[in-house]
Amino acid sequence: MSLHELLTPPLTICNLDGGSKKRVLETASKLIAEQAQGLAAEDIFSGLIGRERLGSTGIGSGIAIPHCRLDQAQRAIGMLIKLVEPIDFDAIDNQPVDLLFVLLVPSEASDEHLQTLAMLAELFSRQEVLAALRDTSTDQQLFDTALRLAKG
Repeated sequence: MSLHELLTPPLTICNLDGGSKKRVLETASKLIAEQAQGLAAEDIFSGLIGRERLGSTGIGSGIAIPHCRLDQAQRAIGMLIKLVEPIDFDAIDNQPVDLLFVLLVPSEASDEHLQTLAMLAELFSRQEVLAALRDTSTDQQLFDTALRLAKG
């Protein structure tokens, strides 16, 4: 699944005041629930926190890809967040996180889930992508930049 199939402008947030890992995941869960019919913020948050308990989704270089599978999800949903200030995310390199891509997929979509995670990890491993995303200042600019870079 490509980024342009996952991401929408309402779920692209630039300069979110994060505060903590838990608070960012709570905020993301609420915003996704407002956009996705049939998904409750509590279920999303529970799924994301449950996955974090298995091990941090902070992949290094200031990036985290919190993700989970949900029975209620009808399709894959992505949310891109750029934080005002980096937060501790228990990342593998012990560096704080300022860019997050939240991914929700239907429970039965195991292969799609893994392929999408691999695509996201590859995209966020490119330093030019990280620099360009961090250089954005509006939601629309973050959205446009992410889609442009995902194609290149």
